[in-house]
Amino acid sequence: MFDWDLLDILLPALAAGVLVLSTHVLLGRQVLRRGIIFIDLAIAQVAALGAIAAHMHPTLEHAPFSGVWMPALFALAGAGLIAWLSKRMGDELEAMIGCLYVLAAVAAMLLLANDPHGAELLKQLMSGQILWVSFEQLWLPALVSVAVLLLIGLRPTVLDGAGFYLIFALVITLSVELVGVYLVFSTLILPALAVNKFAAKSALGWAYLVGLAGYLSGLLLSALFDLPSGAVIVATLAASALIFRLVSRAARANVAA
Repeated sequence: MFDWDLLDILLPALAAGVLVLSTHVLLGRQVLRRGIIFIDLAIAQVAALGAIAAHMHPTLEHAPFSGVWMPALFALAGAGLIAWLSKRMGDELEAMIGCLYVLAAVAAMLLLANDPHGAELLKQLMSGQILWVSFEQLWLPALVSVAVLLLIGLRPTVLDGAGFYLIFALVITLSVELVGVYLVFSTLILPALAVNKFAAKSALGWAYLVGLAGYLSGLLLSALFDLPSGAVIVATLAASALIFRLVSRAARANVAA
C-alpha cells in the first residue's frame, strides 16, 4: 500500500527530474547528432571534480555558493577544451573526450584518497541523492533551465556552434548537483536514443514522455522498496527507452505491412 506521506519526498524529487529533463532531452539529441556520446559523462565528471576541489580547500569549502561556481568553472574549462579539440582533432575527438573523463575520475579519487568522508562524497556525486532534494534547491536550476530553453527557442542555431559547449557546461553543472553523474548521462542519452530512429515530428515530445515515465517509475520503485534512487531511475529510464524503441518499431512494421 502506498504511503501518501512519501509525497513530501517524491514531489521535490520529481520536480528536479522534470527540470533536468527539460534541457537534457534537447541537448542529448544534439549530442547524438554530433557523435560525441561521452561528452556528457566527461563534463559531468569534470564538474564533480570541481565540487571535490571546493570541498578539499578549507577556504573555498565555506565560501558562498562554492558548490555551484567551482563546478561551473571546471565544467566551463572542460567544455572549452573539448570545443578547442573539436576544431583540431575532430577525427579523434571521442577518444580525447574519453581520456578527459578518465583523467577527471582518477583526479577525483586521488584528491579524496585521504579524506575520511571521501567515499561518501564520491558516491553522492556519482549516484546523486535526488530523493533528498528540496524545493528550495530548485530555484536556481529552474531559472537557468527557463533561460536556456528561451535562448534555444529564440535562436535554435545557438546549438550548432561553440555556444553549445557553453550551454552544455552550465546545464550539466547544476544537474550533477541535483541528480549525480550517472543520472545526468542517462537523462541526456536514453530519451534521445529512444527516439533516434523515430522520424515523426512528434519525436521530441515522445522523448520527453520516455524520460518522464522513467523518472516517475524509478522514484516510485525506489521509495516503495527502499532502493538507491539514482540507480533505479537509470534502470527505469533504460527500460522506458527500450520499450519505446520496440513498440515504435513494431508500429512501423505494421504500417509498412
